[in-house]
Amino acid sequence: MSALADKKRLHWMGVMITFTGAVLFSTKAVLVKLAFREADTDVITLLAIRMLFSLPFFLVAAWFATRERTEPLTLKQWLSVVGLGITGYYISSWFDFVGLQYISAGLERLILFLYPSFTALINYFIFHQVLNKRQRWAMILTYVGIGIAYMGELQIDAGNENFFLGSFMVFICSITYAVYMAGSGRIIPKVGVTRFTAFAMLSATAGVFIHFLLANSTREMHWSSGLWKFGLMVAILATVLPSFLISAGMKKIGANNVAIIGSIGPVSTILQAYLFLGEEIHRGQIIGTCLVIAGVLLIGWKSGDGKKYE
Repeated sequence: MSALADKKRLHWMGVMITFTGAVLFSTKAVLVKLAFREADTDVITLLAIRMLFSLPFFLVAAWFATRERTEPLTLKQWLSVVGLGITGYYISSWFDFVGLQYISAGLERLILFLYPSFTALINYFIFHQVLNKRQRWAMILTYVGIGIAYMGELQIDAGNENFFLGSFMVFICSITYAVYMAGSGRIIPKVGVTRFTAFAMLSATAGVFIHFLLANSTREMHWSSGLWKFGLMVAILATVLPSFLISAGMKKIGANNVAIIGSIGPVSTILQAYLFLGEEIHRGQIIGTCLVIAGVLLIGWKSGDGKKYE
């Protein structure tokens, strides 16, 4: 009986850890918009400060990875890790931050949540994985949900001349992040999760720093205290800490349960945007969010024997 109680306690601990990580991840859009509003910064400067504060954690992870007794990476594997890291955490982040300048945090999170369906499509067309009926219905639900939320948002934000530009930027972000997810799913079993994460993130950090130096080589740089504050918050609260929490939760309750709990993300972002940014919650957003979450859950659902539908 004691063993069963311990098992239940560990399960609920994993649930709470994962829930906390998912909510912290969802703060990114709100923090970025607050930074643009209050710190008067630009995209690449905010990205650079975010990666600067995250860098020590990536270096520690890389140090642990190099201490593992594993075979060295081949040139092809190195190129894959570097390329995926730059795609997933430099290019995707840049498109996402640019888009957040023009659209609401709630809409950004919903558009970004298209990435599981794009990942499934990449696996189908490029890696020839089966796309079953459940996944197809999931995609229809997801796209219909985005359409409903988008039309409601368009009516509210009709005067925003950059609305479509911002939406397009986040849409591109969801595609590039899907490329990262599909590629990482194939390379991680070969190189190991610690090595992949550490060196992919370091590659993305290098890309951001180079971009920052090129962008700021001919103009004066502004470093306000507010900028440092938001950079630190985005790095620690919305990047590093939730990453560790999600990883810890995955070890305790499994990837499927983590995916289910992680679907709280859009809801959390919408509520935080309402509280901290004053963004309006409308009927289309609520209906669209429910459909998008349902679609994402169907895409990632597993059968009773623990096998993923593919």
